[in-house]
Amino acid sequence: MQQWELDFKWLEVRHYVKDSLGRAELPDLNGILFTIGLQELGRWKDTFTKEEKQDLMHIAVCRLLSIDGFYEFEGRDADGWPHWKPLRGFTMKGVQNQELLLKEKIIQYFDIERNN
Repeated sequence: MQQWELDFKWLEVRHYVKDSLGRAELPDLNGILFTIGLQELGRWKDTFTKEEKQDLMHIAVCRLLSIDGFYEFEGRDADGWPHWKPLRGFTMKGVQNQELLLKEKIIQYFDIERNN
């Protein structure tokens, strides 16, 4: 995907999430990861602890990287939280490269979700 296409599709996803949640501002990468984590958890509560928010973002990253076979869904624990098993090492270096990959996977995730 060329950079202009990634930028365009990323902006589309940000608007889609903003509109879906009825927000005034466009969400950033972390906000979208949190939203995906909530969707994968499948339930909502009024407040989450800092640790739970981090766990939700981790769930999102695992779900996104499962698209390329880095993780596999193992199941849910007694509290209903999803768990993922690493299948192969993730060796991409650099924050910018990792963010670009996550944006690409988020675009794929929302394409998949909207087409189902």
